Amino acid sequence: MTIAATDTAPAGTSRALSCLDVLESEAVHIFREVAGEFERPVILFSGGKDSIVMLHLARKAFTPAPVPFALLHVDTGHNFPEVIAYRDRTVAQHGLRLHVASVQDFIDRGVLRERPDGTRNPLQTVPLLDAIEKNRFDAVFGGGRRDEEKARAKERVFSLRDEFGAWDPRRQRPELWSLYNGRHAPGEHVRVFPLSNWTELDVWQYIEREGIDLPGIYYAHEREVFSRSGMWLTAGEWGGPRDGEQVETRMIRYRTVGDMSCTGAVDSDATTIQAVIAEIATSRLTERGATRADDKLSEAAMEDRKREGYF
Repeated sequence: MTIAATDTAPAGTSRALSCLDVLESEAVHIFREVAGEFERPVILFSGGKDSIVMLHLARKAFTPAPVPFALLHVDTGHNFPEVIAYRDRTVAQHGLRLHVASVQDFIDRGVLRERPDGTRNPLQTVPLLDAIEKNRFDAVFGGGRRDEEKARAKERVFSLRDEFGAWDPRRQRPELWSLYNGRHAPGEHVRVFPLSNWTELDVWQYIEREGIDLPGIYYAHEREVFSRSGMWLTAGEWGGPRDGEQVETRMIRYRTVGDMSCTGAVDSDATTIQAVIAEIATSRLTERGATRADDKLSEAAMEDRKREGYF
């Protein structure tokens, strides 16, 4: 797929911008703003749909030049194989630089310990902050959106993090007229969310419009899964299934992708992007609310993790 710069109408004419045009223009502006303000930005890239769209927008913002930022993946070691394969294929295809922060490395060194429930999502914070400090990243792009979860709805596009990577809602800065304040003290950094104003439906409609390729697990396929806490989970070395949890083959797809231990699938027959869009349009639950067990640990699970330095 060829990336083209955002188009403009001929001089003396005007055209109405669609919702997707406006969102794309805003995201491209944010990428260029960060490139002008910061010295060492990095893009968080997992191979999930939001980070894929974010990378597409970054390429669009700087074409025909290469993306001026490296990628960073915090690898839990419990990732879906299809997603890791997509990540590596994308990096090779576009000649990108990839940093990998491995949760397993920190476990092997005794810095982190496995959780009793087997999930490693909460363990990503320490490797993330270590990678930011070691590489002196001063701006970190994330694919978070305000519609996903109430803690993310509180966060600005430019989110200041202190020297420990922690987020304090009281230090959020106003962003009137799309003016972004990237000032930060030594040791601090800024998380940047170009997709903050997008919805899940916007993301999928943009994927359709731009012809963006995704890992196949986002579309309905047969897979061996088992039920836990009302979610369909994939069996794996992380500790599932337990005694009494029956593995069965079902037609499912994933709305979001994370650690296999806490990312649930939904029953679906949506094998095409048009069918996925129709399915999302009728859903009353966000993808995280429906399929992420780590967000259900407590009422403030996401906000607590953000205060510790999480995405």
